[in-house]
Order: sequence, then C-alpha cells, then structure tokens
Amino acid sequence: MSKNLVIVESPAKAKTIEGYLGKDFTVKSSFGHVRDLPKDGLAVDVVNGFRPSYEISPDKKKLVSELKTLAKSAEEVWLATDDDREGEAISWHLKEALGLRDNTKRIVFREITKNAIQNAIKSPRTIDVDLVNAQQARRVLDRLVGYELSPVLWRKIKGGSTGLSAGRVQSVALRLVVEREREIDKHSAKSSFKVTAQFIVDGNKVLNAELPRNFPTSGDARKFLEACIGATFTIKNLEVKPAKKSPAPPFTTSTLQQEASRKLSYSVDRTMRLAQNLYEAGKISYMRTDSTNLSQEAIDKAKAEIETEFGAKYVQTRQFKTKNESAQEAHEAIRPTNFNDRNAGADRDQKRLYELIWKRAIASQMADAQLERTTVTIGIKFANGAGQQDLSFDVFGDDFDPNKKVTFSPETPAKNTTFPNELIAQGEVIKFDGFLRVYLESKDDEDGDEDAKGMLPPLTIGQNLNLGQMKATEKFTRPQPRYAEASLVKKLEEMGIGRPSTYAPTISTIINRGYVVKQDKPGQERKYLEYTLKNNHIDETSGKETFGSEKAKLFPTNTGIVVNDFLVEYFPDIVDYKFTATVEKDFDEIADGKMNWQKMLEGFYGDFHKNIEDIQGASGVAFKTGERVLGADPASGKPVSARLGRYGAYVQIGEASDEEKPRFANLRDGQLIETITLQEALDLFSLPREIGFFEDKPMIIGIGKFGPYVKHDDKYVSLTREDDPYSIDADRAIQLIQAKRAESVSETLGDFEGKPVTTGKGRFGPYVKFDDKYISIPRNESLATLSLDRAIELIQAKRQAEANKYIREFPENPNVKVVNGQYGPYLAVGKRNVKIPKDVDPATLTLEDCLKLAGDEPTPAGKASGGKATKAATSSGKAPAKAKATAAKKPATAAKKATSKK
Repeated sequence: MSKNLVIVESPAKAKTIEGYLGKDFTVKSSFGHVRDLPKDGLAVDVVNGFRPSYEISPDKKKLVSELKTLAKSAEEVWLATDDDREGEAISWHLKEALGLRDNTKRIVFREITKNAIQNAIKSPRTIDVDLVNAQQARRVLDRLVGYELSPVLWRKIKGGSTGLSAGRVQSVALRLVVEREREIDKHSAKSSFKVTAQFIVDGNKVLNAELPRNFPTSGDARKFLEACIGATFTIKNLEVKPAKKSPAPPFTTSTLQQEASRKLSYSVDRTMRLAQNLYEAGKISYMRTDSTNLSQEAIDKAKAEIETEFGAKYVQTRQFKTKNESAQEAHEAIRPTNFNDRNAGADRDQKRLYELIWKRAIASQMADAQLERTTVTIGIKFANGAGQQDLSFDVFGDDFDPNKKVTFSPETPAKNTTFPNELIAQGEVIKFDGFLRVYLESKDDEDGDEDAKGMLPPLTIGQNLNLGQMKATEKFTRPQPRYAEASLVKKLEEMGIGRPSTYAPTISTIINRGYVVKQDKPGQERKYLEYTLKNNHIDETSGKETFGSEKAKLFPTNTGIVVNDFLVEYFPDIVDYKFTATVEKDFDEIADGKMNWQKMLEGFYGDFHKNIEDIQGASGVAFKTGERVLGADPASGKPVSARLGRYGAYVQIGEASDEEKPRFANLRDGQLIETITLQEALDLFSLPREIGFFEDKPMIIGIGKFGPYVKHDDKYVSLTREDDPYSIDADRAIQLIQAKRAESVSETLGDFEGKPVTTGKGRFGPYVKFDDKYISIPRNESLATLSLDRAIELIQAKRQAEANKYIREFPENPNVKVVNGQYGPYLAVGKRNVKIPKDVDPATLTLEDCLKLAGDEPTPAGKASGGKATKAATSSGKAPAKAKATAAKKPATAAKKATSKK
C-alpha cells in the first residue's frame, strides 16, 4: 500500500493527478459528496442551532467503506477537492465520514499541472471551517425554504402537484423571466422615419450619411425630402481623432457562459460540463471563479507566446481589476494551463471551448488596437427657402412630445439649433490591429441595422457633393429582448444574486420544473413605408420585414407565471432582488469569518416560518389558478375563462355550477393565460372539425392523447410538427393519408437464404425485415433507393453485432454476462449493469471475478436460483408431493415469465 492517500472528488481528476505524484501516492475519487441531508424530511434541528443531520448517501456506503480501509493503512491522507466552498465542504464531509483527524492535510490548486500539484503538496493547510460553514449555511437555508415553502405551493395552487417547488435563487430567476415577458407584452411599437443619404464622390465612390434624429411621422419625413429637392450639399467640417479599443479581461465563470452562448451556441450547463472536462484533463485553470486576475507566472507565459507568435509590438501585459465586490481576488480567471497549446480537448466541443478560452486569455495581454475615427458634417442649403417648414423631430427621450412643433429657417441656422440642416457621416480605420488579430468580444442582441464603419473616400472642407439618393425609412421601437440563458446569468451576476457555482443549476432547475421553456420563436411580418428622393423625384414604396424572431430564448410557462405571482403576493422577501443579494453577501461574510452562520439563519427563519404558518392556516388565501375571464361565448352566452389545472392550462366555457357540464380545451404551446384573447380561446373548441372528403369518406382533424391527427376511414394519421390542426386544409390531409399508406405497405426486395427480405416503415422509422427480425435502416438511406444487396449487408451486419455482443457467458450462471456495449465492455448481472475497471481485460474475467466486481458472493455449487425450494422439499417427507403438484400446475406461467424477460 502507498504511504500517501490523496482523495479528490472526480475520477478524471484522480487519473490526471496520479500521473504527477509518483508511486508513493495513491489517488482515489469520492465521486462528489459522500454525505448530504437525506432526501426525505427536514433533517435540520431548528431549535438547536439549525444543526443539520447528514447521512452517508446510500450509493456511497460501499465507497466510504473502501476509503476508510485505505485511509487506515496510509501514513498520510491528503484531501484535494476543488478550491471553493463546495470543494471545502466535500473535504469536511470526507473527514467526518472517514473519521480522519482534524488536522488532516488539505491541499488546493487552481490548475491540474505537475508544478501546481507538487507546489500544493509542499504547502498543505487544514480544512477552512469558515468556508465549510458558508456552504453549510447555503445548504441549510435552501432546505428550509424548499421544505417549508414547496408544500404551500402544492396546497394553494390549483392543480399543483409535488412537482412544484420554490427556492431562493430559482424563484428570483423565474421572476426576472416573467417580468421581462410582461414588459414585452405591454410594449407598443412606435414608428419613426430614419433619413439616410448616399453621395457620389469622385465619380464612383459612395459616401453614406444620415440625419442624427428621426422624424416621428411620415408627413414630416416627406416634407423634409421635398425640401431637399434642388438643395446643395457641402462638406462643412472634417474631424479626425485617434482612438483605441482595449481587450476584454480573461473569462470568469459568468463571462465564459455568456460568450460560449453567443459564439458557440452552447447552453450554460453544456459549457460547464465541457469546462469541467478540460480542467480535469489539466488543460485549463479552475472553471468556477469570479476573478479576472491572472498570476504573474501566467502573464509571463502569455507574453512569451505572444512574442513568439505575433511579435514584441503586440505585447501589453495588464492586470484587470474585478468589478464584482464579492470576487475572490486570490483566485485566477479561467485560462489555459499551457499557452503553447493552441489545440486541446478530447472532442470537437471541448476543442471549440478551449480555443475560445485560449484566445480570450491571450488577447487580454495583447496591445490595444489603434484606430482613426473620422466624423464628417455635411451642410444642407435648401433651394428657394424650401426648408421653412413646421417639422417635429423624434428623439424618443424622456422629454419627447409628439405634439411639439419646431419652426426653422435655413437662413438663420444659429438661431434654430434643432433644424436638421446637417447630415453626419462616420468612418473608422484600423491603424494597428493589436488584440483584434486574435479576438473580439461579442455582444447580446447586436443590432443588425448598424453597418460596420469602414473607410471614407478622400474629402475636403467646402467640397460640394452630388446626391445619389436620399431615403426616409420607417423604423419601429423594439422591446427588451427575452433572456437567453447567458443573458440571464449576466443579469443575476449584475444584481449580486447567486455565485459561479449556482448559475447553471439555477437555470436547469427552472427549466426542469416546467416554469420556463427554452425555445425559438418565429418572427411576424409587418409593413413599413419608405420614401426615396432620386433625380429630384420622390417615390413612395411599401416593404415587408420580419420582426420578433428569437432563438433559444427563455419563455415563462403558465405554471411558472402562476407560481411567481403567488410568491410575489405572499412571500415577497423570497423573490425580492435586494433581499436575495443581501443573503449572498451574508454567505460571503460567513466565508470570511465575519458572521456566525447559525445567527444568520436565525435572523432569516423567524419571520419566514411565521409567514408560512399564517399562509397555510389562512382561509382567505384561496387556490390560485391564474384564472382570467375572457368574455362570453356568442353561441351560448356562457362565460369563457382561462386557468391553470392539474394537467396544464386550459380554457373553459361555462361554470361548474351550471346544469350542463362546462366544456374544456387545452391551451396550445406558446399560449399564455395572461394574453390569450376570447377569439383564440373559442378557436380551441373548433376541434374536431371536418375539412372535406377523400374517397367518399370524411376527413376529421382532432387532437388526441398522442397529439393532433387526421381521421379517415376509421384510421388515424398523425400530423407533423409543421402542421397546424386549426388551419390544415384537405389537400395537405390527403398527402398525409397517402404517405401513411405508402409507409405501411411492405415491399419484397427478393430472397436471401431461401427466405423473403421485405421492407416497411414502423414506429421507429424504416426497416428491413428478415426471418422475423427487424433491422433499422441508417438515417442517411431511404426505402426508395434500397437494393436487395444493401439489405443483405444490413442483415449480415446485424448478425455480426449480435455475435459480438457477449464477450463471455457462463452456463453455470446464465444471469451473468460480459457484454460488449456501445460505450465499452460492462457486466450484466441480472437486471444490473456493472462497470468493468479500465485495467481489467474483460475476456479474462471468470464467474467469480464478475460476482466480486458486482459485489455479490459466488453461489456455492449445487445451489441454483431455486435452492430454497429444493431445501424445503428435502426437509419433510410430505412436502415433495405438494411441490410437485404446484410445479405441475404452473408450467405455462413460468414460460410466460421467461418470455417476458427476453
């Protein structure tokens, strides 16, 4: 046994570290937490200082036993879990569960490299109890909130089930999503007219310019263009200024999640999983951090790489100051462990994320980009006083007054400063690219209307310009965009809510609970007006544009809205932004040893628990359904309402108290109780509907248990996702019916080994059928082009795969098999699958080896699965006859069970 036992929380991390420490060290993994609060019950002694009752997780008992044995035989135990509060808590739980001494060595490192690990071994510390208490306070507080508040939701929200839950950070995140949806719903688009002009310079070069303000009405925009007929345009001023762009700091957890979402379209959870893999493989520094610092060693390595790759003039080292007050500056930003590695990662996803991290970290130590910005002011001299009009100009500021008119005169511009007698053109030239050679940070919801500013043609003050054309185009104000996962993380961080380790699980929770859905939204079409002045003539045209399309955004569900409104009304503190941010600061204070964690909980729990009791016992707190009365049904005069039920949101015509039962219809995807109209609700009752006849039989559209369908000749054909059951026509329904018929017809390709080879399409797609076996056809192949030879290839490939499925079988115990699985060999022991260690050759395993790996004792010879019955039969003279009779009665049942197991 090695002298030293090192325990980490991840097997991948263990493998990497073991390679750096040598033969005197054994590195084992705890596979995360070994102790936690039990799933059932509160498990917190509120009376006695909020003492938690931890237990070893059932699936970790065997592992803990093994680690205990290893710890006893080792001279020294080293706890090497992650360098954050969660990692500190894992180490403390390991110490408690394994019975280790209080001064057990604790080592921390921010990257898994040989140098970092060996330096950590040289400077161990003990477990930081303050960090443990901060994590413990978070865990206990979240349990108190979840355990006491969630049952209130089950009881007080109509249709609520045990699937409903509430938590500190998740409830605030949900509130942000709901409030943004309401802002968007309330938004009323205002239109204005933006004026742009194109001037022809030196025969063929184009100078683009625009008015700095918009006109609020089409009439005012047209008047301005009319005033420009015959006008003279002159370069009034040229202003050239040097400028610079500086690189963004290296990644924190939050900014990595945001940028991976923008540039790579990765979800927050996916980004963190990939970053974890890269960290554990020793490729990047620790990925949970809120610091933008880089160590001096990292800066020096980045500098050397920049000099080698780009030259000394591209180097500009800098240390960034983290804006977040709670950031732990002792930690580092996320960076490569070796800047020489341009390419790292086990798969394409990891490689893309690593490249992003490498570029961002390298760019942060590169020189500023040097720019030259030119602003051109173009004066307008209107012909014959044509500019003397009453116009209003839209600046859409807080003081905007659409009724206010401004009278102007081009002859006295000094007295009429609001008169638009100037156009502005801007250009930008990169003199030195600096960090832009490697990386440029993206932004959320970039405005596609903003063209990149390029070079301007040569110009001089006083130069007259030839107007090519001038346009006044109708533009519309837009609401704030819905949150994407990354922009929600950014908002939470700005508000001081949550910490690097909590962002991903918070978003996963509100999605998994069904409070929020992440989906795309198709845009809507609208018309816009455009006036074009060209050759002293104005044309009016109408165009179409798509607006409101969104990709991978967060939308609240009806359940989420009702839960949020209930919490806001009855538990305002839980969803209060400032309160939640204050709690996070309290955790920081506990971690710094400045606050007692039990007193912090005591200050929160008293009022919270009293509020819980008041709400639970209050008869005035009625069931919440989010009910909204939409109006009256024109046909019956009965009220039409929308509300939340046990199986989701629905519309109801009539009341439960009516003699005739109410009619119900489920809301469609994307419809909300808050925004559905009376007509939209009535449309939901239009199904089932008859849309025409085919082969003298009606076609009926409806929605059933498995979704929308067309019924024809007593047969059901599912509609595709693209088909809307409320608008599908007869022609499309006939297409679906005929396609279904074509799929269900089996076609014989020929014979193989004297048996027919047929094809068809079933529930799981197209297949080849041979000898009562079904072989799926690959996705990139179709039935229409499938030949007999190709079908035979698929049949033989299937045979080969089945022949290679089992590496070893044991006739003496058929329940145990060594299986060649899709992701590598494993043991199948009854209904359990058991992982085979990487250093074990599956082909050499004996039955005894397999049972040991599975944690089962080998069955002694002569004891089959029916050993108990045999023993019972031999212990009494009368029992065998009874057993025989029973056995005679049940052959069919046994056969049936055997068949079902297959």
